[in-house]
Amino acid sequence: MKKVRITAVRVARHDDLIEKYENPIQHACSVTEGQVWIAEGWQKPEGFCDSAWDSVSSFVMTLAHGGENLYDGWMKNPRSAMISCNDGFRPVSFLLEALDEDAE
Repeated sequence: MKKVRITAVRVARHDDLIEKYENPIQHACSVTEGQVWIAEGWQKPEGFCDSAWDSVSSFVMTLAHGGENLYDGWMKNPRSAMISCNDGFRPVSFLLEALDEDAE
């Protein structure tokens, strides 16, 4: 099983939707563009958002186990995927990349 690098490449914020539909919350998403985590195989990296993990974990597991060409080769790098979290107010796009390093 391989390590998988998870990079936040885009953080969006839909203020119109937040104003119209969201109840005020104390702590929203704290992910910043360029932030990087390393998944040890299928294990959620420390500090990674639980909700985002629900969205990306199956792809991380596939890449960690050597899966390639997800969705019939939609990515230029066959050992990668671009997956967004499921937060409709503050979606984050994550680039997942299988590394050559073995997971611990």
